[in-house]
Amino acid sequence: MTNYELIATSAMGLEALVAKEVRALGYDCQVENGRISYHGNEMAIVKSNLWLRTADRVKLKIGEFKATTFDELFEKTKALPWEKFLPVNAEFPVSGKSVKSKLFSVSDCQSIVKKAIVERMKRHYKIEGWLEENGPLYKIEVALHKDVALLTIDTSGSGLHKRGYRVDQGEAPIKETLAAALVMLTNWTPDRPFVDPFCGSGTIPIEAALIGQNIAPGFNREFVSEAWNLIPPKIWDEARTEVEDVAKYDQPLDIIGSDIDHRLIKISQENAFEAGLGDLVTFKQMRVQDFTTSKQYGVIVGNPPYGERLGEKAAVQKMYNEMGKTFEPLDTWSIYMLTSDEEFETHFGKKATKKRKLFNGFIKTDYYQYWGKRPPREK
Repeated sequence: MTNYELIATSAMGLEALVAKEVRALGYDCQVENGRISYHGNEMAIVKSNLWLRTADRVKLKIGEFKATTFDELFEKTKALPWEKFLPVNAEFPVSGKSVKSKLFSVSDCQSIVKKAIVERMKRHYKIEGWLEENGPLYKIEVALHKDVALLTIDTSGSGLHKRGYRVDQGEAPIKETLAAALVMLTNWTPDRPFVDPFCGSGTIPIEAALIGQNIAPGFNREFVSEAWNLIPPKIWDEARTEVEDVAKYDQPLDIIGSDIDHRLIKISQENAFEAGLGDLVTFKQMRVQDFTTSKQYGVIVGNPPYGERLGEKAAVQKMYNEMGKTFEPLDTWSIYMLTSDEEFETHFGKKATKKRKLFNGFIKTDYYQYWGKRPPREK
């Protein structure tokens, strides 16, 4: 097996969580802004794609070098061992981005990288004319940051947030990767009640159920690297068999998702059914103000409306206030709310135990955490 340099990309604020997941898979890693770097073999590529709940993608790092001229970008790209990764018939589109770099024209950088790889491949495979490019897909990216070019190949295909269970969605769905992160940042364990009072299309409760039963987030989808010669099919088979073996399908769960919109409840039920969790998660139409429970030591996780649109803020803040009163008696419950409203604590009526900065898409938010009493230790 070959040792590769891998990069798991991450949304801002989730790097530490992605790194924790990478380490849990057994790989040492380095953490930088938006990326977690580590080394691993073909099985590491497969396991990372199947198991990372909070990463955006898994990329193969081909090279990194300083480039301040187009000549330098061309020659240094051409010097990389592309033939080790790309077969003669590889389809390899090049995408790009440039931040704070002398080479700021992304389209020029893309075409130069493409040309350099073509020349390298033609020389290696002894081809005179065109490269066919009718084989498996290898999506290459050139990312320039402060004059340093990073060249990678994407092993995931669709972003890892695309789990394959979303049949339909509401207006502003939360990404599955962020939903999983919100659950993982709580003190919830599968033996405790879990409630999402703003479930929308059901993403947070579904991610909680996958975590609760130790089901790999990538179990229900395909990855672009499954078509590569680089990774023998038996490695994929082995990893998928392990996914089945370690899942705890008999773990009982008490997970409820509710929403004021009955259409979203129907969508949530369809999505949970598609994820194979139809019987495990209960969805019901309800206002957050009507929530009551006699259960103890539960966890509430919510991504409520933020009041970002003109004229909505007052109504949303009134709802935060009513929610605070509704949750006040639940002293053994822990409550976690994600919102961009910087006055949330004032309206909710209580200062958070802890706050964590996160991004929901491009919206800067805080994750307000209220920790309830700890469950008594079992004798």
